[in-house]
Amino acid sequence: RQLEFRLASVADLNARMIDALRTDAVIYGARPGPERDVSLPPPTVYGPPDLAMMDLPIIDEDVADYRPFAAMYASPWFGQAAVYRSPTLDGFTLLDVIGRPARMGSLAFAFYGGPSSRFDHGNELYVDLLSGTLASVTDLELFAGANTLAIESAAGVWEIVQFANAELVSAGRYKLTRLLRGQRSTESAIGNPTPAGARVVILDADIAPLSIGSADLGIAYNWLVGPASEDTADISYVQVAFTPRGIGRRPYSAAHVSQPWKFARTPGDLTISWKRRTRAPAGDSWDAIEVPLFEDSEAYELEILDGVTVTRTLASNIASAIYTSAQQTSDWGAPLGPGDSLQVKIYQVSQQFGRGAPKLESLYF
Repeated sequence: RQLEFRLASVADLNARMIDALRTDAVIYGARPGPERDVSLPPPTVYGPPDLAMMDLPIIDEDVADYRPFAAMYASPWFGQAAVYRSPTLDGFTLLDVIGRPARMGSLAFAFYGGPSSRFDHGNELYVDLLSGTLASVTDLELFAGANTLAIESAAGVWEIVQFANAELVSAGRYKLTRLLRGQRSTESAIGNPTPAGARVVILDADIAPLSIGSADLGIAYNWLVGPASEDTADISYVQVAFTPRGIGRRPYSAAHVSQPWKFARTPGDLTISWKRRTRAPAGDSWDAIEVPLFEDSEAYELEILDGVTVTRTLASNIASAIYTSAQQTSDWGAPLGPGDSLQVKIYQVSQQFGRGAPKLESLYF
């Protein structure tokens, strides 16, 4: 008869030695049961991130003033995002690895211009967030820097706005009020209006400074950003062109432009004066007599305007300039007097950056 054995071992000595055990194979079979469908977890597929490359004023005193910032969001999040750059369209090298997604979104409706030197109570800012939440803060927290965001009013141009009140009006949509506009000398970036759909980035620890050097400023780089776990050729990478300009080095615009009252009574030399602002991180002290210069030297340029035409440029190394009676006669045919007006544009000049943010002012006599 035929018997079933299970071979336990086989060894070659003087003869082949085989150990076997009598067995019944059926006892090793699985018990019958219901058939089950095999199911595997769905694979994780990454898409290209929402990416904003931002040249901003100084928002973190621990970050060099020439370094731009990157904000990105993806769902699902990559875990780590890789930032590559190249001055050409190939030969990309790894620059940074970013570990957290930023709170980003877009304008739900157009955002109109408003005052930059006081609270803007006339506008309501509606933002659609991709993720995260917003909350109201007290004025004290607001003045300490809380609830700060950047709005891209034009390509590569960012207005910095703060908000005290945040109200959730629908899923992911917030109404922001009690606004401070044109913060950190971004008054010239205020749109009128900034259109619906413009990008919005919350400026907090989730945005990352890019590790460029000061020698990289002005170079038109191509950037590849995507999941660090994937090759740069993967469809989950997004490619953008971005030229860092070092806006953190740009001097702030002037403030409180004025002229002597006596000029209104007697035409003659006109002394135009203003107050200097500073981009220094600690420049908002209430105890200091004068804000720190934070530049290699103090220098200004003042343009005399006729509409959009510059009729004369005056240079000064103090916060005032003299527009002489002779210059007025040369520019306008006679010295300015009562009933006249004058439009000027003032720049503080940096040896590193050049002209700073402009201050446009109309003077009336």
